[in-house]
Amino acid sequence: MSQLNIEEEIENSAGGEFERTPVPKSSWKSWKSFLGMYAGEHAAGTEFIIGPLFLTAGVSAFDLIIGLLLGNLMAVLSWRYLTSEIAVKYRLTLYYHLEKICGRKLVIGYNLANGVLFCFLAGAMITVSATAVGIPFDMEMPKLTDTLPNGITWVLIVLVIGTVISLIAAKGFNTVSKAANWMSPIIVIAFLACGIVALQQLGVSSFSEFWAIWGEGGEPFPGQLKYTFWHVVFWSWFANGAMHIGMSDLSVFRFAKNANSGWTTAAGMYVGHYMAWIAAALLYAVYLKSPEAQGLLANGEAPSVAPGPLANNAIGVFGIITVVLAGWTTANPTIYRAGLAFQAIMPKVSTFWVTIIAGTVATIAGLFPAFAMKLLDFVAFYGFILAPIGAIIVFEHFFADKFGIQRFYAEKTGLKFNMAVLIAWAGTFAVFYFISLQFNVFLSFLTLPAWISCGLVFMLLSKYFQKKNLV
Repeated sequence: MSQLNIEEEIENSAGGEFERTPVPKSSWKSWKSFLGMYAGEHAAGTEFIIGPLFLTAGVSAFDLIIGLLLGNLMAVLSWRYLTSEIAVKYRLTLYYHLEKICGRKLVIGYNLANGVLFCFLAGAMITVSATAVGIPFDMEMPKLTDTLPNGITWVLIVLVIGTVISLIAAKGFNTVSKAANWMSPIIVIAFLACGIVALQQLGVSSFSEFWAIWGEGGEPFPGQLKYTFWHVVFWSWFANGAMHIGMSDLSVFRFAKNANSGWTTAAGMYVGHYMAWIAAALLYAVYLKSPEAQGLLANGEAPSVAPGPLANNAIGVFGIITVVLAGWTTANPTIYRAGLAFQAIMPKVSTFWVTIIAGTVATIAGLFPAFAMKLLDFVAFYGFILAPIGAIIVFEHFFADKFGIQRFYAEKTGLKFNMAVLIAWAGTFAVFYFISLQFNVFLSFLTLPAWISCGLVFMLLSKYFQKKNLV
């Protein structure tokens, strides 16, 4: 059987999501599909957690408001000029693109790590939704320091939510995109409403009073790291580092008509990662003034960050519904991406079933509140691990001719294991993670140096190995 026929057979068995072929022109989508998806995904469940966590990190008003402006701008530029640029040229998933560079055997390990980490992130969003669904059942909410499930009610609610989200994601990109387009306007309005109501509850009537909510910042809550301006900038830039400089969203933008669709990520960054984070922080500021929160702080404990009750306190039932939908709009595309990662490992298994597998892992992760309650740390670690592999794609795309190396070397030579990729990725991870641990350096500060180093090492090693193989 020819290679072309093999690819067609795999594509048909996979359910037509073009996992191992370029997306044909007939399936390209306008910028509107991506606008709704990014606005929905990033004005979503994580925002209800991240906004309050910034308060627990003792940020000042300037650090938060100006730091987020700059960090989110850098993220949008990364999506537009790196991710979408490469995506529309090749129109391949991240996983198949990497396979052409790394070789089949090596990319399996990366796909597994990528898929599992995506599942953990989706699990945190299931946790978020569960805090809203549990309100009518008088469920005990997870604490900031909780790791394990806190009761049978929690377990049952998480299992039901995870099942529904997994089924939606398993329907493919079109269903994920449509779900986001439908839900995102509701969620955006709700975040805005939450922010306005919280300002009223805080008695804010001027910009100076709004600024004073954070003021010059303060000491972090027990067990939390103190955030400065640069912590906010680099953390917000690389919060989605795996998606933009890590190239995971090649799998999304391969459907775009042109690279300008990358600008639609601004809807996610400035509606979600700006307005929504600040609105969620305001909700938490209201809760911190309550007798319950004050009592916990007096005892040296960190008050709970449970999105459901926070939104319910501001806008009632609409808030509960919004938190549920917000969790879904993040978990849906995240589980879809995880399914594609597993698809690359098991190419003949249908998209539906690999996504169900991803959803099952995410649901199990959602049972453990630690993924949500330690979201700032988890997201920084997740981006640090996955972002550098994107440098291999970026550096090959832009600098292959300058370095004199062959693009898609593994595919063209039949190489199953590209040692240049393994050394570059594992080596830079080991060096920079050691620096973080040994010298207590904030991990997001090291993501960009690790990314650049990985790309450079890969190019130099590729030049050496390719030249050696030609001799």
